[in-house]
Amino acid sequence: MSDTVNLTKDTPPATQDTAPHRRLTSIRHIVIEARQNPAYRAAVRHGAYVFGGSRIVARRTWDGRTASRHERMIRAAEAAGLMEEVKEWEQRAQSYRAARHRRRMDLIRTMIYAPKAIGYATATGGGILLLLGILLAWANHDVRDVVTPIETVIDLVRWGAFIGGIVWDPFLFAAPWIGLAAVWAVGRHQHTAPQWALPIQDRDMGGPITPSIVVVAFRDLGISALRKGIEAMGDVGAAMLSGIRIAGCGVEVDVTLPSGVSTEEIQNRRRKLAENLNRHEHEVFISIPPQPRTVRLWIADSGALDEPIGVSPLMLTEDATADYYTGAAPWGQNLRGDLVDVSVFQRHILLTGLSNQGKTASLRALALWLALDDTVDFYIADLKGVGDWRGFLGLAQVLIQGPTDAHVAQATDVVEWGVDEMQKRIGLLEESGSTEGVTRDMARTDSRFRPIVIIVDEAQVAYGSTAKSPDGRPYGGSKATSRYFQAVKKIHDQGRAVNVTIWEGTQDPTDENLPKRSREGNHIRGSLVLGTESQAKMALGEAPVDAGAAPHKLRRDLDRGTLVVAGGVRMEPGQVSVTVRTYFISGDDAVTLTDRAKARRHGVATVQTLDVERPVDHLTDICAVLGEDSRVRTQEVLHRLQTRNDAVYADWTFGDLKAELEPYGAEPYKSDGVMVVARDRIQDAILERLAGMDDGPEDEGGAEG
Repeated sequence: MSDTVNLTKDTPPATQDTAPHRRLTSIRHIVIEARQNPAYRAAVRHGAYVFGGSRIVARRTWDGRTASRHERMIRAAEAAGLMEEVKEWEQRAQSYRAARHRRRMDLIRTMIYAPKAIGYATATGGGILLLLGILLAWANHDVRDVVTPIETVIDLVRWGAFIGGIVWDPFLFAAPWIGLAAVWAVGRHQHTAPQWALPIQDRDMGGPITPSIVVVAFRDLGISALRKGIEAMGDVGAAMLSGIRIAGCGVEVDVTLPSGVSTEEIQNRRRKLAENLNRHEHEVFISIPPQPRTVRLWIADSGALDEPIGVSPLMLTEDATADYYTGAAPWGQNLRGDLVDVSVFQRHILLTGLSNQGKTASLRALALWLALDDTVDFYIADLKGVGDWRGFLGLAQVLIQGPTDAHVAQATDVVEWGVDEMQKRIGLLEESGSTEGVTRDMARTDSRFRPIVIIVDEAQVAYGSTAKSPDGRPYGGSKATSRYFQAVKKIHDQGRAVNVTIWEGTQDPTDENLPKRSREGNHIRGSLVLGTESQAKMALGEAPVDAGAAPHKLRRDLDRGTLVVAGGVRMEPGQVSVTVRTYFISGDDAVTLTDRAKARRHGVATVQTLDVERPVDHLTDICAVLGEDSRVRTQEVLHRLQTRNDAVYADWTFGDLKAELEPYGAEPYKSDGVMVVARDRIQDAILERLAGMDDGPEDEGGAEG
């Protein structure tokens, strides 16, 4: 005994636990290794399909036969504090029970009256058959035909019994297997097997969103005030939630935050919240509704956003039409799966995003719809020049394609022509005394007011161009002398009222390639995936991003064609942006649609190279005619100018020459008793003008945010 006691005392504690520990480790290894075995996983998976499918079928049957569904909804409404919904579900439950009672009473009455009904039916059927037999015997003059209809019915019954006897045994044998296959299919569809047993492509399927899952997800965000607030609630957080609503390929729920928790804190933890909800980050969208201290969650069904949305409605019918004034372009679907259609009537549009994410296709989709309205004229500058807009050849009035400085110059000429056309139309309206702008009837009847849509794709090439026009003014930039920027700004200011609008598509926005004054002049601003929040604010503005718009949270390449749009589309009250999954129309399909549009027009001759009349630079002309002479008499200067450009200078006088040179301090002066123009003064004036352009004022305002 003592030896045994001493041995026990001298044995280290770790040694005593070695055997159980080894057994547990061995069991754990066996389980892990078994899970890696395909046969074991298949057995567990299919067994779970059958068991889980049986539970689901049983629950559905029970719900269909009892008021349990109503009771669940009543409890959920009580937990959320929605007493009106509690009353509604109680009324529904009472109506269901009353209807079920009536059905049962009708069944009991049927059992009572069934013998009498069967007797009546038998007697009536026998009488009819006997009458038919009498008629048949009379027609055939054979009294034996009286029982022929009855014998026929008896034969049919005998054959039915014979066939039933043949089929019955196989049916009894197959019925359990048919039932087993049915519950297996239900379990497989609902993924009732454990995640580790599912095929790789079916794993990580997020489960349904329930109130308890949402509350726990918020509780575990790592925000102390939020956790304490939830734990202090008597209903453990249920009062935070609105009803969970089905919204397209997901659900939507409003969450009222406890005091001390800001909506910004929730937005900043979007990834963790998504993981707590068993979703990927891109499957959870957070917005700020009008209610204070509330966030609105839209939670996608797992994997739903990776599924295509289908083809554009424009491709489904050859009879599609468009109306610039009253119609709307089918652009795509929102996250709820509802159609998003856009009215482009007198609206300037800006779409931006990173390269190769679907910007051109999204912008072109709107133009393809509008092209079906033959009253609209297009002037297009594609500064990428790879043929994305080739279908508009023979449809657009002007189609510039190419990325060089020469193409930027022509694109600028197109936009400046738009400014001239806009000003001419404004003048016509002033002469007519109209104060309402261009109306639909006016544009339909007067070709001078036809809608004009100027489209500049890859506009960042124009804004970033360092090339200068012959008069020394730069095409790009955001200075007061920048030709492209100033022309766009003028159209933004006044073009809408006279049916002159501009649509721009840009890449990777910055203050340099997309000036603030230009981007803020658009009615519809949309952004594909961007790299940073600051870029998102440039693209959409600060207010939409602060309210939850997050193009910088989209996935590059995976969310190609998905736009976050601010303005111009229908939204719910208080909503400032909407996420749109645009319909993709390929280049070949785009050509098909433009061919339909061309068939509705009368042969448009598209101009592809512009020969725009350049503005006359008087100062440069004067310097040129002076040549190498240091001083030239004013009379000789006028003569040389007329020789250089008779159309401009034929009617020039001494007063015109002085008026042109006086602002630069280079006006004619007396030398040896005659009025002369000095070459040095003219050259100094040109240099001073160029220096003033280089140091010109920048566009007001810097980066947003």
